[in-house]
Amino acid sequence: MNQPISPRSALIVVDVQPDFMPGGALACHEGDAIIGGIDALLRERRFRHVVATQDWHPPGHVSFASTHPERTPFEQIELYGQPQTLWPDHCVQGTAGAALHPGIDWSALDAVIRKGSDPAVDSYSGFRENHGPGGSRPSTGLAGWLRDRDVDEVAVCGLARDVCVLWTARDARALGFRATLLWELSRPVTPAGDAATRATCTASGIVLG
Repeated sequence: MNQPISPRSALIVVDVQPDFMPGGALACHEGDAIIGGIDALLRERRFRHVVATQDWHPPGHVSFASTHPERTPFEQIELYGQPQTLWPDHCVQGTAGAALHPGIDWSALDAVIRKGSDPAVDSYSGFRENHGPGGSRPSTGLAGWLRDRDVDEVAVCGLARDVCVLWTARDARALGFRATLLWELSRPVTPAGDAATRATCTASGIVLG
């Protein structure tokens, strides 16, 4: 991508936080490899708006395996009628691991969407929380924020490609935005799922950039 997607475009940088880096609490495969590229992209200021999402969990969050007796990280349970992966404790509010990564110059940011702060509901997408007790997926407010600024197309990058980045891109499409997933500026929890991620993008109308 050498030019903005359109004059009405926004870049969404998903969860680029130390806890998702190698050595972090929930390390993504080669998560640190995207830092330089995202920093360069932000410095070029090729998008009209830039938004970052930030995982921001309270201690004892429902998605933490430690919250569920006799459960271990990466097990799946059913939560509110939906599958829920149990994660290692990560991105706990106010900790260094939850900060936006210090290796990136964030001065181009227009907004930060903090997600996962409800102790009873997980949140992957930048646009909507996961299913809650009532079965709905509450909005984070991002879609309205973008529409208020006449944005109709988004590019999504960050971590993890197969979870929060993918969910954000899928919700963007479902909410009427054109969406591009920046493949080289994202990394998965594990590369074993890359083929499935590509297939989901194709089926959802998400462009791979």
